[in-house]
Amino acid sequence: MTTIAFIGLGIMGLPMAKNLVDAGFTVRGFNRTAAKAEELAAAGGQAASTIAEAVDGADVIATMVPDSPDVEAVLDGILAAAKPGATWIDFSTIRPDVAKDLAAQAKEAGLKPLDAPVSGGEPGAIDGVLSIMVGGDEADFAAASEVFEAVGKTIVHVGPSGAGQTVKAANQLIVAGNIGLLAEAVVFLEAYGVDTASALEVLGGGLAGSKVLEQKGQKMLDREFAPGFRLALHHKDMGIVTAAAREAGVTIPLGAAVAQLVAATVAQGNGGLDHSGLLTVVEQLSGTSASAEDEDADAQEGAA
Repeated sequence: MTTIAFIGLGIMGLPMAKNLVDAGFTVRGFNRTAAKAEELAAAGGQAASTIAEAVDGADVIATMVPDSPDVEAVLDGILAAAKPGATWIDFSTIRPDVAKDLAAQAKEAGLKPLDAPVSGGEPGAIDGVLSIMVGGDEADFAAASEVFEAVGKTIVHVGPSGAGQTVKAANQLIVAGNIGLLAEAVVFLEAYGVDTASALEVLGGGLAGSKVLEQKGQKMLDREFAPGFRLALHHKDMGIVTAAAREAGVTIPLGAAVAQLVAATVAQGNGGLDHSGLLTVVEQLSGTSASAEDEDADAQEGAA
């Protein structure tokens, strides 16, 4: 059986690693918080106390960490311990230019790099139905097909190294725009006293329907923002797409607007909320949030 080292066992990484165990792979997991690796071990995997221990002898090395500097940091440990010819799959979402540079380093060290960011959030990771956009050598992609199939449903090779990250940036642009407009629609509907649950049901059956509405609509209605994908990470991703768009010389006016809304929500201390928590700043701008109502009451009291 193929041995897989899985580095980064967070909201997405841990269920992905568990699915690889369920698919019959030997999975050694490492995470800075050791309890996560122990949780993998309880599910049939193995807990490693260091990156080197996880990577030693592994046929495939998977990484799922938050940002470009994190991938750069763990790659040093991977290159020091990986066996020549191992496949390195980076499931993280990072800058396309960084992905290309790191792939070049990995190739020079004798590894087979694939940038393979994912979409589908925590539910997709748990159910093993993630959408995976893969950049790198096509033969390396084909050879890793069983690994991808254990964690994803829609798996597409989109081009050379860095292409996966470019497509993921476009994905995050679309998702953020959808979440922003869904938040505005919820505030709009509530302002008219409409039965919002019924409204979202019928909207979901028409052209306005989307995975975002399906997965995030009820969270907004319930004001339940336990993170499936944190706003702080989407803020990072919007920085990636706006920088990449500027480098390419293209404009993303709607994307720029929603990026500022995401940034404002994070600046208010809400970066730990699910990205459906973007509703909070839309409510504030409309004066319908509890905090906005409190401020209005204070202002009226002061005027009196």
